[in-house]
Amino acid sequence: MEGDSTNLDAAIESLLNVEKQMRLAGDVAGTRKAAIDIVELCYKAGAWKTLNDQIVLLSKRRGQLKQAITAMVQKAMEYIDLTPDMDTCIELIKTLSSVSAGKIYVEIERARLIKRLAKIKEEQGKIDEAADLMQEVAVETFGSMAKTEKIAFILEQVRLCLDRQDFVRAQILSRKISTRVFDADPSKEKKKPKEGDSIVQDAPAEIPSLLELKCIYYELMIRYYSHNNDYLEICRCYKAVYDIPAIKEDPAKWIPILRKICWYLVLAPHDPMQSSLLNATLEDKNLSEIPNFRLLLKQLVTMEVIQWTSLWEFYKNEYENEKLLGGALGAKTEEDLKLRIIEHNILVVSKYYSRITLKRIADLLCLSLQEAEKHLSDMVNSKSLIAKIDRPLGVVSFRTAQDSNGVLNSWATNLEKLLDLVEKSCHQIHKETMIHKVVMKA
Repeated sequence: MEGDSTNLDAAIESLLNVEKQMRLAGDVAGTRKAAIDIVELCYKAGAWKTLNDQIVLLSKRRGQLKQAITAMVQKAMEYIDLTPDMDTCIELIKTLSSVSAGKIYVEIERARLIKRLAKIKEEQGKIDEAADLMQEVAVETFGSMAKTEKIAFILEQVRLCLDRQDFVRAQILSRKISTRVFDADPSKEKKKPKEGDSIVQDAPAEIPSLLELKCIYYELMIRYYSHNNDYLEICRCYKAVYDIPAIKEDPAKWIPILRKICWYLVLAPHDPMQSSLLNATLEDKNLSEIPNFRLLLKQLVTMEVIQWTSLWEFYKNEYENEKLLGGALGAKTEEDLKLRIIEHNILVVSKYYSRITLKRIADLLCLSLQEAEKHLSDMVNSKSLIAKIDRPLGVVSFRTAQDSNGVLNSWATNLEKLLDLVEKSCHQIHKETMIHKVVMKA
């Protein structure tokens, strides 16, 4: 063993002398070859500690060429999977990442090393460490990294943040990805690089395609919005997945997604965006494949009071099935579903009545007086309804919301009517005066 070690040291020493001569002579190819030969020699001898030491030594030599460091790091990365144990693997990754830190010409290699190390930490159950490692790298600034690899890296950062329940940071990271990038045509984007531009490297084979990344992105966003119970955003995420051509071609894939879209549309609070999505979904021809959900959406569009008990009896089995199929519907969603039906019923009542007693509303909604008043107050606070409650008389007054233009138009109309009346009155007075003068003359 001592003889082997002596031979290895002697071989490395001679190669280091060759590397020095080539480096001082400015021979890029010779310096690169000498650095790669040293790395290969250490690997074949199984001297992993020596390999780490030589990588650090070569990177710190005076006037070391960028091409030599790049080639050395890339060569050493090939041996990561061939390490004898996990500790050696981690040590080699840490050495390479420290060598490549702060060097823009090996930024992609460093990002891949950090991703590899984070994966190992995650497998060891150290989620926090893995997430912290990934957040050190800002791949969005890397000009030579492939677009798909950038997106995959950022999505991995988002996933680890969600795993450690860091929802604020997950949202910040997710905003680095524009959804428009998923709709771009990859074939049209390949342009010839201009002189001076950095050449974009091809993504590794294991990086998913743009459409697969789109699915992963929206799955992660559904996880994020589920934490806040933001049903409308969850619905929009499922809608984006549903619009992928590969999904629409397979009924086994789009039927479960369309069911989820319908559920979250019903659960979403009433607003213009929800109404727009609701009407767009109703126009979808595929909805005829699931008639129960078409009927459910139709009931929400129709301005009629919905009886909660009969609706729940009809859709309870569908709701339970959705939970069993892995949907994000939880215990709170049942309460929210009932709340949305009550809000729908209140909006229906406000369309048909300008004044109504609180007792009558409570009867129509099948609620107690206190519950009816509470739901009315909540809707007024959220500005989804304009109403006033006269508690001593027990009367609710509804009125439609008017913007500044509407108020001005109503004033203008009132003034026009007033001037018309004044003109008619003047005409009548003038007519009576003329008739009176004629009578006097006669």
